[in-house]
Amino acid sequence: MISVPDDKPGGRPELKVLALNSGSSSLKFGLYRAGPSRADMLISGEAEGIGEAKGKLHAKDSQNNSLLSEAMAIPGQRDALVRVAKLVADSKMPTPDAIGHRIVHGGPNLRQHCLIDEAVLRQLEAASAFAPLHTPSALSVIRFAQQHFPGLPQVACFDTTFHAKMPERAQVLPLPREFRAAGLQRYGFHGLSCESIMHQLAETPDRLIIAHLGNGASVTAVKGGISIDTSMGLTPTGGVIMGTRTGDLDPGVLVYLAREKKFDAAMLEHLVDHRSGLLGISGVGSDMRVLHDAAASNADARLAIEMFCYSVRKQIAAMIAALGGLDLLVFTGGIGENDAEVRAAICGGLTWAGVSPDITRNRAANSAPDAPPSRSRVEVIASQEDEQIARHTWALAPLTSSR
Repeated sequence: MISVPDDKPGGRPELKVLALNSGSSSLKFGLYRAGPSRADMLISGEAEGIGEAKGKLHAKDSQNNSLLSEAMAIPGQRDALVRVAKLVADSKMPTPDAIGHRIVHGGPNLRQHCLIDEAVLRQLEAASAFAPLHTPSALSVIRFAQQHFPGLPQVACFDTTFHAKMPERAQVLPLPREFRAAGLQRYGFHGLSCESIMHQLAETPDRLIIAHLGNGASVTAVKGGISIDTSMGLTPTGGVIMGTRTGDLDPGVLVYLAREKKFDAAMLEHLVDHRSGLLGISGVGSDMRVLHDAAASNADARLAIEMFCYSVRKQIAAMIAALGGLDLLVFTGGIGENDAEVRAAICGGLTWAGVSPDITRNRAANSAPDAPPSRSRVEVIASQEDEQIARHTWALAPLTSSR
């Protein structure tokens, strides 16, 4: 494994980087021209519904023109990657010089973005138990990419890296010491999203909170540019209520289900990751847009929205306490960037912290939705995880590239 610090020397050539962001049933991708100060998108898109009867592949170019939008069966990650490679070739785009992968969880031994070799792959396989929803599919994409693009350097970019310097009081779980030695600790996630927010800010405030709100959601406290606490813990299941994930849950609930209802580990995992959160509360769906549509006539849908906003607001308040105040609150992610109603509900309960949202301005992304009297700024900034993958890949790939 080879890793490099964030401050890279100049003089390295630009590279064409294929960024791959794999999920359990999706594959986001982007081809970038990456250099020392920027990563320009050439093509981006997503394969959705992988393994399902009705899949979809869509892509756009740098001018936001649609290149492809097809409904098709996509049996597996290999098939999705083959289609992506064909799209790049058919679009007469340059062949990638390197490939970067988003890895949700590298376990206790992989905490820095690094070049992928067999030793790294073995460590990722060993760490699969920490993120069984994400790591196996990421590993399959890496293996397929090695076969389809033989000889190209490939880079692992970890969501946990941004949180690696959290103080012990935020990292250590209240368990006996021997479990800490086995890697049980709070890692934090959405790190690439947080990095992308930091990259886009003209100035980094001393006390920053990043609320990444999507199907997965987390709240992170950043002090002087360093993550000091975050809502997710050992796995991406903890923290705030999410689309299908519980967020923080009294562990006694799991003990009860195991003892009284005879749930085994697989049943518990399916419950907390796939059947809970907004879906479990509402019984309608996990998509906030669906819940808004249903809320007028469905009390459970209204409750799910209210509980989500309440959960996020409590985590933001906790992070304000960790920071000793708040200078800037950033909303990002699919809900954070696009749902003005949710943002307003969250901010409306934070007036005691100096947050006073202006609902009209709150509806415009990439603007500051706080009213002029607000002591704490609020901004909406689009997450750019794939651009971060391209930047890290550019920085690492030349170490072994012949270019």
